Formats: sequence, C-alpha cells, structure tokens
Amino acid sequence: MKSWTEEVQISTPIEHVFSYFNGSLDQLRKVMPQVIENRPIKETDEVIGSIYRQKYKEGEEIQEYDVETLDYVNTPDYKTLKIGFVLADMFDITATYDLKKLDEQHTLFTYTATNAALNEQAESFLKFATNQVVIDFVNRVKTIAESEYNR
Repeated sequence: MKSWTEEVQISTPIEHVFSYFNGSLDQLRKVMPQVIENRPIKETDEVIGSIYRQKYKEGEEIQEYDVETLDYVNTPDYKTLKIGFVLADMFDITATYDLKKLDEQHTLFTYTATNAALNEQAESFLKFATNQVVIDFVNRVKTIAESEYNR
C-alpha cells in the first residue's frame, strides 16, 4: 500500500472550500473535472455509510465504481470527509479531505490518498507511483477556491 499526504493554506473560509467536497456534482467537478456522475445509492442521516455511484472519464474510457463515505465531520472549525472505493478491480483507494479553520479567511487543506494493490499487475504499477497527482490536486483546489471566492 502507498499513501501520500499534501497540505496547503487556502485564502478562503472553510465553508467555501468544503463546498467542493460536500455539495453538488457541479461543485465537485470544478476540482475533479473527470467525474461525470455522482448519484446517491444509499444515504444515511449521519453521512458515514452513504454510498454514491460515481462515473469517471479518463480519455475515452469511463470507469464506474461505488464510493462509500468512511468518515465525516462537519463543525465550524474542522471538517473531514473520507471516502473509499475500488477502482477497476485493481486498487482499493481511500481519499481524505481534511479542512481546519485557521481564521475567518484562511483554511488549511490536507489531502491524503492511499492506494492498496488488489493484484500483481496493480502492485507493479504502484512501485512507480509518485505523489505528483496529489500535489496537482491540492494546488487545483487552492487555485479554484481562491479564484471563485475572490470574484
């Protein structure tokens, strides 16, 4: 299994940043443009245990998988969303989006991704995996959140 964590300070309120992960498909697609569908399969009152069917387009290929909410906290000063899914019967993936309110206009965003290989092919692929996708994602969230908030 491999795990990567990156964090960045974003110059917008915590609620604004969280809207990209806790809101509509339109908001989610701003930071994850390859997601083309995110429809509820099972929703729970406490959010944990909710399952969404997600479709993800990479080039011409569309992957479909069920995303389960594994952890969820939504307080004024701290928010977290942890999801898990199996991709292409090759990887068991978790993604954690942690937000900490620094002050009214600044949020610390920490993103952690873990990939566990489910077969030998996936294991060999993970040997060469780097944290670049995680770095790019954190920077994309920062850029989009700040540009939309400062309009």
